Amino acid sequence: MKDYRRNQYEQAFENWLIDNRIQYIAVDEHKKTAFERCKIKSFDFLVYAHGGQTIIAEVKGRKFKGTSFAKLAGLECWVTADDVDGLANWQKIFGAGHQAVFVFTYDVEKIDVDFDGRDVFDFKASRYVFFCIKLGDYRRAMKRRSPKWQTVTLPADKFRQCAIEIGELLL
Repeated sequence: MKDYRRNQYEQAFENWLIDNRIQYIAVDEHKKTAFERCKIKSFDFLVYAHGGQTIIAEVKGRKFKGTSFAKLAGLECWVTADDVDGLANWQKIFGAGHQAVFVFTYDVEKIDVDFDGRDVFDFKASRYVFFCIKLGDYRRAMKRRSPKWQTVTLPADKFRQCAIEIGELLL
């Protein structure tokens, strides 16, 4: 059963999983506080990809205000250091056969956008494009964004190298 208290980005991703008949387990929002006791930031979904691998997914919602996905420019991909550390810990806990990823869920704000052949998911009067970045790739390429807010990001060229369309990873 869907938890409708999830944010719009998590809801869009969950509904994409449902529409594509991909099995998953959503982390219960009410039980996330239990994770706080063990000092590991929780993740959002365990996804059972068609290839047999289990994906530990942390969904990050961002707005896309550009007009084209052709060069993958203007795509924010920052996360917190806690996000990176949490996923790394969960990947270690779950072990072999599990892959931790960030799922960047972009809410496309403009009407006339060149998607450059990428899949677009319509959900609740919005359009979304999903990109995944494997945790290992993210960690190797990340740069500090804000020391004050403890955030990291990928330079644009590294994002272009590391980003995988969601279908390539899960279908």
